[in-house]
Amino acid sequence: MKKKLLCMLMATAMTATLLAGCGGGSSAGTDSAAEPTTDNTAAADTAAADTAADDTAADDMAAADTTAAGGGKVGVAMPTKDLQRWNQDGSNMQAELEAAGYEVDLQYAANDIATQVSQIENMINSGCQLLVIASIDGDSLGTVLEQAKEKEIPVIAYDRLIMNSDAVSYYATFDNYMVGTKQGEYIRDQLDLDNAAGPFNIELVTGDPGDNNARYFFGGAMDVLQPYIDAGKLVVKSGQTDFETVATANWSTETAQARMDAIISANYADGTKLDAVLCSNDSTALGVENSLEANYTGDWPIITGQDCDIANVKNMIAGKQSMSIFKDTRTLASKVVEMVDAIMKGGEAPVNDTETYDNGKGVVPSYLCEPVFADVNNYKELLVDSGYYAESDLQ
Repeated sequence: MKKKLLCMLMATAMTATLLAGCGGGSSAGTDSAAEPTTDNTAAADTAAADTAADDTAADDMAAADTTAAGGGKVGVAMPTKDLQRWNQDGSNMQAELEAAGYEVDLQYAANDIATQVSQIENMINSGCQLLVIASIDGDSLGTVLEQAKEKEIPVIAYDRLIMNSDAVSYYATFDNYMVGTKQGEYIRDQLDLDNAAGPFNIELVTGDPGDNNARYFFGGAMDVLQPYIDAGKLVVKSGQTDFETVATANWSTETAQARMDAIISANYADGTKLDAVLCSNDSTALGVENSLEANYTGDWPIITGQDCDIANVKNMIAGKQSMSIFKDTRTLASKVVEMVDAIMKGGEAPVNDTETYDNGKGVVPSYLCEPVFADVNNYKELLVDSGYYAESDLQ
């Protein structure tokens, strides 16, 4: 291209010289030689300017598109894939955030605290602008969240409150105390404790002691049931009533089953009737049900649960589990996306509770969704008709 332009300029210069030799003025020859050079330079400058302008416009359009679509990278840390509900939470969260235009880094930590800490560190260092964290142990993330705070990365604690850290910006969950009260009320109403003579035998099973939610679940239920225990209408034959004794590490089905095996052997092997078992979630309820199936010969007691896991809903249909708290993770995911969107756009996340959840460093502004319970009478409406499960999932 340069050679062609050089040839054109040389030819023009030769023509100008010839014209000058035939009597044309020297000024005319200078003008004729200068004009093509000036025109080509101007054209090149104009083309370069146009290209730069096009690039700038393209960049502006891309930026506008990103802003319009949401934009930005969000880290989502989930505790484990071992429980069905966390798989649903993670997939719902990712789908909702991506639909809103965000890039999502979703990680599961296999219930290993060190793994979760490492995953969060990677999220912080890989450019995540906001973190949504369902912690394994609410007391174990203080150090890594200091890194998030130093980089001004907001943190939403998801379903489990992160304790003893001032890096937690918001908390999104279902009303965990209400979960427990609904479980306690269900047992109260099914046994008709306000009218029946009793006494009724009950055993208590709650969740992981490192999960702050377990204390809310258990506390809500016991606030309903404790007066009947104090009055002697409910009897805990094992004598195991304090949180630390009835807690179940990692919400493990196997651990709950082993403990229930021991309780049945010591207290119910002689045919004594077991009337109710308070279970804070479905994985512990499943352990209790497995134990009863193998060791108990009486009628099935009232058994509570939470999360509406498929295996437990099948047991509900079969008459082995009485109820399960239904927390529609689609509802919670949608609310978290609203919170993320508000924060990423420089605003404040919507909350409806600014008093309840103190993590040891202060009250964390929270959004609480209301749970409901499913039992054999309404599970189709809540779980199948809503599209949460297909009917074939429960057969």
